[in-house]
Amino acid sequence: MHIVYPAVVSALLFSIGVYGVLARRNTILVLMSVELMLNAVNLNLVAFDVWLGDRLHSGQVLTLFVIVIAAAEVGLGLAIVLALYRNRRTVDLDHLRDLAEPDDDDAETPPQPAPVRLQPDMPDMPDIATPASHPNDHHDPQEAHARRGGGTP
Repeated sequence: MHIVYPAVVSALLFSIGVYGVLARRNTILVLMSVELMLNAVNLNLVAFDVWLGDRLHSGQVLTLFVIVIAAAEVGLGLAIVLALYRNRRTVDLDHLRDLAEPDDDDAETPPQPAPVRLQPDMPDMPDIATPASHPNDHHDPQEAHARRGGGTP
């Protein structure tokens, strides 16, 4: 067998994998494209091992290592994709860029914290700071005293 045939098939597989990584927006398809590229490398390793007549079969041994690493990559990659899908309900790569650093043109001011208001009118309690939108902002001190078991004042 001539070495050109597996080398051409390997180059085509690798090119399809590169196209899939660069053009696809779905995370699963990107992972599949990476696997396609790894399989193209495996085909090259085995073909050149046979063509060179290596007695140690080092190309085939390297292929086994690549297969093991590819299996680990698939397991870890799918776990990450599932976690992202559970949190964000999408596997589209464009929507998963929330953690990316903003560009200089897109830089915006960070959100300001909610205003804090001190409530000194609460009986038997030290002053505490709560956000202005807290649901207990407008409460009756006598009702709060009664809820704590103090009875009627």
